[in-house]
Amino acid sequence: MSVVLKRIYDEDTRTGGNRILIDRVWPRGISKEDADLDEWMKDIAPSSSLRKWFDHDPEKFYEFKKSYKKEIQQSSERTEKLDELKKMADSERLVLLFAAKETEYNHAVVLKELIEDH
Repeated sequence: MSVVLKRIYDEDTRTGGNRILIDRVWPRGISKEDADLDEWMKDIAPSSSLRKWFDHDPEKFYEFKKSYKKEIQQSSERTEKLDELKKMADSERLVLLFAAKETEYNHAVVLKELIEDH
């Protein structure tokens, strides 16, 4: 299993595997052609209210992580999307793309953990 996190703005070379954008909002300044995605899973992203509350504040990360996991567990649609991501990761490299400047405290880190823990 290989799950790679990449900031869509920092990407200079394409790596193989399934390329999935996991943000609710399309990244500014990136064309759909340049993104070269296999899929845009905006429904797996945290709710707008949770994302805005968290605002990538490291001090809120633990609570954000708990709340985001709860959002996924309480939504059959999100649970199905998570299962899809797990299957992709089992079959080939999975590249989770996100736009946040903060690379250590974001929802992609939580998703990667959930995928790898199965």
